[in-house]
Parts: sequence; structure tokens; C-alpha cells
Amino acid sequence: MPKLLRLICCLVLSGPLACTRIEPPETEGKLVVAVREAPAFFQEGADATTSGFEHDLVTAFAASQGLRVQFIKAADFHDLTEMAQAGRVHLAASMPPGNDSLQYSTPIRAVKQWVVAHEDMTEPEQLSDLAGRPVEVVAGSALADTLRGLDEKSRPQVVEVAGVTEMDLLARVAERKAELVAVHEIHLDLGINFHPELDARVQLPGKLEFGWAFGGKDAGALRDKADAFIAGVRADGTLARIHDRYFGHIKRLDAAGIVRFLDDARARLPAWRRDFQAAQDLSGIDWRLLAALAYQESKWDPLATSYTNVRGMMMLTEDTADFLRVANRLDGAESIRAGARYLAQLMEQIPGAELPDRQWLALSAYNLGMGHFRGARAIAKGMKRNPDVWYEMKQVLPQLARPEIYARLKSGAARGGEAVIMVENIRNYYDILSRLEPAHASPYAGLSALRLPESFPVQPAMAEVPAGP
Repeated sequence: MPKLLRLICCLVLSGPLACTRIEPPETEGKLVVAVREAPAFFQEGADATTSGFEHDLVTAFAASQGLRVQFIKAADFHDLTEMAQAGRVHLAASMPPGNDSLQYSTPIRAVKQWVVAHEDMTEPEQLSDLAGRPVEVVAGSALADTLRGLDEKSRPQVVEVAGVTEMDLLARVAERKAELVAVHEIHLDLGINFHPELDARVQLPGKLEFGWAFGGKDAGALRDKADAFIAGVRADGTLARIHDRYFGHIKRLDAAGIVRFLDDARARLPAWRRDFQAAQDLSGIDWRLLAALAYQESKWDPLATSYTNVRGMMMLTEDTADFLRVANRLDGAESIRAGARYLAQLMEQIPGAELPDRQWLALSAYNLGMGHFRGARAIAKGMKRNPDVWYEMKQVLPQLARPEIYARLKSGAARGGEAVIMVENIRNYYDILSRLEPAHASPYAGLSALRLPESFPVQPAMAEVPAGP
């Protein structure tokens, strides 16, 4: 890209700050970070909030230094590199090493590299089948170097595509606009949730390591602080928890399950969308999460009934329905409202947990009942695991099926492993719906799911709530 054009992109995409050399973080009073927008790593929501693996990790690093953080979106990998080299940012996130003018942190993650095709294609099946064939990659990506570094008998024609993400490339394969693309494994796992016809054909040699890149003056000092921080969060489990928050669930569904969900989202969800959105208005819980829960429970079938007489769209027990004053469990709209109310009450009973962990924990209680869930929390404390963190609790819940464990619990045995599977499935459905369906502008948008409007009654004593839907 010509320098003048890059300057224009710099000004338009990032603002004046990204084109000006900045002072060290301590002088600036903030950590200025360049980042590419990519699903689950850094993304900006419709309400201008930001989230993602890199977002959370960099924010934690800045906080450890007593700094706030400012993110600047880069146009591409070249832009990331140039901003770091010129000292216009303090660090560039999610960068593979390889530029001698930059300093790099300890690697934060290492990922496999795949060449992906449509499932209908017969080739490639091995590296040698790539020889001379066009393979698309994101412009400036280290994957381009990996492909060019292959043996001459396997080396493809590398096509660098500017202005796209790896998810965009995967969509091109699904839509038959591209034959082959090369992507990282995490984006492949995410992409399959939207395009189950994708097929990982050839694993490229080696793994790509990603960390943070530093340029400009004082780069070495900041890199040393980053290395100490990374070592600390790796040792205390923070890194694993952040990774699980964004990626821990993405391999739970098989291709057939994804196809069925996408078909049902097109055919069945529209009839219930307004009811889920009305339930969000009452509870403050994202309608797409409520829809994901309902799909896991009943496949959006208002007449669903289990052999244990759990019934309806949200699969409520008779006792739970009576407690929530549900007149007809088979009335889909009434069941949705009641399920949302029940989930909100469960979230109220976990005051020490932060979002989104509180959501996942409450969903497990929705499945198990609060008595079993409290027993699991007691076990977690005995195992020196944090009962307010889903990453910790999903390793504890399966213990409820062990005789030596449940014998000590008042609530008795429970299928905690099934609760984990349920929650992880819901996380997958929610993630897919969050990309397929727009957010709903609730009249209570300023309230969280934990601060309900006065018109929405919450029962005061969850100890009196029946043992689960």
C-alpha cells in the first residue's frame, strides 16, 4: 500500500493519535494498543462496548500497571507493524514474531494452521496436493510466509486478500467463491459453527506463536513488564480462564448439530423472537441467551415433554411452574417469561460472580437445581477452586456423580457432567445467535440482568425455590 494511502487509512481508521509518536505509558497515563478486529479476539458490539480475548488480557495488563487502556483498530497486519515500529502505539496485540525492528513478548498462544476447502471438494488431501493451486490468506498474515516456505513440491500460489478477516475467507469457501484458504485453528473452529460445510483438509507444518510486539523508545522496559505479567497470569490461572471464556466451548457441537440449529434458527425462531425479546425487557437478560437456553431445553418446541414430566419451551418442572405461577407450561410465551424470571433469580443468588461467568453458573443451576449447585460450590471451596468462576466450576460439577463426594452432600447425587455439557452447548448457540441476530434495544437497557425493574417481581428466598426445572 503506498505511504500516502496508508497515512489516509491511519487518519480515517484510527484518528490522529495513531499517526503521532506517543510518550511512554506512565507519561501518557494510559496504554495505547493497536489491534485488529477479529471474532473472539477483539470486537466492538452494537452498543460500542468492546470484548474479546486480547481485549480482556490487555486490559488486565494495563490495570496491573495502574493504567487505563486505549485501543486503536489497525487496518491490517502491515498497519499493526507500522504503528508499533513508529512508536504510535505502546504495543501491537496478537502479533507473531519475525520483524527485527520490533521486540516481542513471551508467546501467549500457539495455534495450528490449516488449509480449508468445501466438503464437496475431493482434493487436497495432503501437502503435495497444494502445489501450484491458489490459496487465499489474509494480507500480511504470517500464514502467507508459512505457505511460501513449503517445499517446492507442495508450494501453492499464495493469494493475499486485503481488507478481510479469516472468518470472511471461510465464508468465501462456504459460498464457493474461493476453493482454498489458509486460516488459524481457532478461527476455523469458530467458522465451522456458521458454515458446517467447511472441511479442514491439510494441516500445515509447525504452529504460529502470537504475543505482543513493542516498538519505539522504552520498548524493552515495557516488554519486560509484559513478560512478567504473562508469566503471572499463566501461573495463577487467569490466562486459562480468559481463554475458556472465549474459546472453551467452541468444539462442543458436531456438524450435524450445527446444521440442525442453523435450519431451526431460520425456520422456527422467527415465530418466537418477540416473546424472547419481551422476556429480555422483563429480565434484562439478552434475548439471544434466553433463546439459546430454550433451544437446548426444547428445540423451540412449546409442547416438548420429557419422561420425567418436565414440559414446555423452557422445560419447567411442575413444582417450578407452580412457584412461578405459570398457568400453562405448554403456552410458549408464558414458559419463556417464566424461564427468564427463573434464570434471573438464579443469577441473583450468585452475587460474587462477574458476568459472563454468572450467566454460565446460573445456567448450570437451572439444570441441576440450586441445592445441587450449592453443594458443588461447597465442594469447589474444599478443592481450593473458585466457585464464582465457570472455568473452575465446570471441572468440579462432574464430581457430583462420585459416591465419595455426594455422600457428604445434603442434596445427594447429581449429573453434574450433563450440566456442563448443557451450558457449553448453550454458549455455542448463544455465540451463533449473537452473530446471526441483532441485539434488542430493551427499554431497560441501562439495567443489568441483576437489577430488574420494580414491575418484575423477584422472590426473596431462593432457598424456597424448587430443586430445578
